Amino acid sequence: MSKHLIDLVNIKKEFDGEPILRGINLYIRDKEFITLLGPSGCGKTTTLRIIGGFETPTSGDVLFEGKRLNDVPPYKREINTVFQRYALFPHLNVAENIAFGLHIRKMPADEIARKVSRMLELVGLKGFENRDVTSLSGGQQQRVAIARALVMEPRVLLLDEPLGALDLKLRKEMQFELKRIQQSTGITFIYVTHDQEEALTMSDTIVVMNRGHIQQIGTPTDIYNEPVNAFVADFIGESNILPGTMLKDRLVRFCTHDFVCVDEGFGEMTPVDVVIRPEDLKITPTEQAQLTGIVESIVFKGVHYEMMVRTEHFTFTVHSTQCETVGKAVGLSVDPFDIHIMHKSEQEGGQMEEKR
Repeated sequence: MSKHLIDLVNIKKEFDGEPILRGINLYIRDKEFITLLGPSGCGKTTTLRIIGGFETPTSGDVLFEGKRLNDVPPYKREINTVFQRYALFPHLNVAENIAFGLHIRKMPADEIARKVSRMLELVGLKGFENRDVTSLSGGQQQRVAIARALVMEPRVLLLDEPLGALDLKLRKEMQFELKRIQQSTGITFIYVTHDQEEALTMSDTIVVMNRGHIQQIGTPTDIYNEPVNAFVADFIGESNILPGTMLKDRLVRFCTHDFVCVDEGFGEMTPVDVVIRPEDLKITPTEQAQLTGIVESIVFKGVHYEMMVRTEHFTFTVHSTQCETVGKAVGLSVDPFDIHIMHKSEQEGGQMEEKR
C-alpha cells in the first residue's frame, strides 16, 4: 500500500461567514489517481485550491509527507495545477509554452529541449513543437497545458474539471489518455469533476462530496455497488430508492413483499432505504414474479431500453435489452446480491472520515 502523501486534517473553510467545507478529513496516497466528485457548490474545487495553496483554510491543517503546508505559497509546493481554462500563452508556440516554467528555473537549453521532447511524446503531440497554440483544437490545447504542468516534475498534479470544455467524444478519449499519462509518470493526480462517468472511468479512489461534507470514499466499484446513503446512490448513476423495513439479517420488506438480501447488522424491524439499480431489475412473466406492474413508458438509450414500470407502491426505472410494450403487465425480479440496504439517518450531512 502506498504511503500517505497528503493529509487534510479537519479542514474548514468559510467565505463571508458562510461554511463551504465543514471539517474535511482525507488522506491521499503517493501515485494515486483520486477524484473529488460532487454537484456544484459541494466544496470540491475549494478543497483542490486549498491543497494547491490558492486558498487558506479557516481552520485545520494541510500536511505534505507529514509537514504542515498551510503557510507555504503555491510556487514552493511540489504541486502543479491544470485548470479548465488552459491559460496558454498565445504569443508562444507549443514547445515554448511547455518550456516556460523551465526557462524561469534557468535550466540549460539542452536539458529543456530533452524534457520538452519527452513531454510532447507523452501527450501525443510529437511534431507539433512549432505550432501556434491558437491553431490547435481544444483537446490538443489541453494536452499542451498538461505537458506544461508535468514538465516541471511535480509530485502532485491538480486538475480542476479540465475536460469540461471538450465535446463528448473527445472528453471520453481524454479520460483514457489522462489515466495512461498518470500511470506512466507515477505522479499523484487529484481530479475535480461533477461527471460521475468520468470519475468511475479514471479513478483509483473517488471522494463523493455534498454540502461541504465527504459522503463516501472508496473505489469506483465500491461507490457504485455499495453506496452508503441515498445521496451517493442517487448521484452515482441511476437508482431506484424506496422505503423498506429490515425484518432481520438478510431479509427486507418493501412494496409489501419480503425479499432475501445479503445485508446484515441493521437490527430487526428497522426502517431503511432500499437501493436497486435499474440494470439489476429483470423483466419476468407475471406469474413468476413477486412484483408486478404496468409498463408506462419506453425510451431507447442505444445499448438498452429504459422503461418505467408502475407497481402498486412504486414506479421503478428498469434498464433492459428486452423491449416490452407500453401498457403491458410485466413481472419484476431482483437477485439478493443486487438489493442494497442503507440506514435512513445517513442520507445527508455526516462526514465519512478516511474510510477506505
